[in-house]
Amino acid sequence: MSLSPGIGSPYPWVRELKSEERGLYLIHLLLTCANHVASGSLENAEIALGQISQLASADGDTMQRIAAYFTEALAQRIIKALPGIHRALNTTKITLVSEEILVRKLFFEMLPFLKVAFVLTNQAIIEAMEGEKMVHIIDLNAAEPAQWLALFQALSARPEGPPHLRITGIHQQKEVLDQMAYKLIEEAERLDIPFQFNPIVSELENLDIEKLRVKTGEALAISSVLQLHPFLASDDELRKRSPVSVKNSNGIHLLRVLQMNQGTLGELLEKDMANGCNPTPDSTSSSPLLSTASVKMDYFLNMLWSLSPKLMMVMEQDFNHNGSTLMERLLEALYSYAALFDCLESTVSRTSTERLKVEKMLLGEEIKNIVACEGAERKERHEKLEKWIQRLDLAGFGNVRLSYYGMLQARRLLQGYGCHGYRIKEENGCVVICWQDRPLFSVSAWRSRK
Repeated sequence: MSLSPGIGSPYPWVRELKSEERGLYLIHLLLTCANHVASGSLENAEIALGQISQLASADGDTMQRIAAYFTEALAQRIIKALPGIHRALNTTKITLVSEEILVRKLFFEMLPFLKVAFVLTNQAIIEAMEGEKMVHIIDLNAAEPAQWLALFQALSARPEGPPHLRITGIHQQKEVLDQMAYKLIEEAERLDIPFQFNPIVSELENLDIEKLRVKTGEALAISSVLQLHPFLASDDELRKRSPVSVKNSNGIHLLRVLQMNQGTLGELLEKDMANGCNPTPDSTSSSPLLSTASVKMDYFLNMLWSLSPKLMMVMEQDFNHNGSTLMERLLEALYSYAALFDCLESTVSRTSTERLKVEKMLLGEEIKNIVACEGAERKERHEKLEKWIQRLDLAGFGNVRLSYYGMLQARRLLQGYGCHGYRIKEENGCVVICWQDRPLFSVSAWRSRK
């Protein structure tokens, strides 16, 4: 049952496949298509895209949904090779700030990852700032006030009373900062906490350190939630990776329609790639940790280090999406986004318009960036925790082990989430949040090492 490049539509039997069998076939088609795209065989890629499109669906089962976004990403990569057509198709494209804000809010509400990071961050701040009378927090992406509203509650209950608190919020959109300021000032007044909010409208890569207004005598904490990896988009010419040879990289020639129990999409991928196409962390790390050095990343981390923070909290995706080749990234992205789509499948109805928005406007756009973009345009360069540990260590930061009480709070939050697939594990004093056994996000604590 191999794929015949000369056939423009799937065999009739494909439509009769059960959900999991169809999922295996879609994976087969996606990998075949990606190999055609990577090798420049656009005629065969076009045939495969047509076949996938007849089986994929943005409102179907998990594999149909994820296939729809990977198909769009592969098509986008082909179109990018035709700059005139690409520009013409994107001439009228607009992105509403209000929609971006909404979809990130939905991600926060539907999935527990940000909530876990906020719980761990707040507890680490409370512990680090014990006895401090003047506390300054720099939020590198001040979009969600819920984190700091919870911290206000904890600080107001300190036996010695709350500190004088100042939060510097950085965001590209003034309206986001205005909303944040309004909610935080209102709550601080209600709890009688001496509070100032310092808004900075800026992209992080253009941040003026003077605007942070860090003062002598105040204890500084920095919160970075999914903000560091875009700095790796610079300096591609410094990263000379050797191509990865993926065994059986010309596609899976035999479709294995197996008798299997229904499982998650992540398990399905494990079954399909077990014989030769399994992108383990070892096999996809085609370069030493330090080969991903970035001038902009180093500069930004050095700038943060120079502020001498008593605590810096870092949350990042725990994925391996920064490979130099398309097949490297596509294989890893299939694994990790399969897990994220499984998370949504476990708790949110397939007919939910809110779920569709998160998948299309957030996860789908990330997939498109990972698969279709190269160079400085490819911002979604997620890397594993081990690389962040080494990078931060070289920048002069010392790791701060997250406390048992913080871990306990995070586990309780997940237990109360109504879904048993989420896990937390400790790794080198940091926390990794998993779906089943698949690492998805890491949370780590650091302090400036002088």
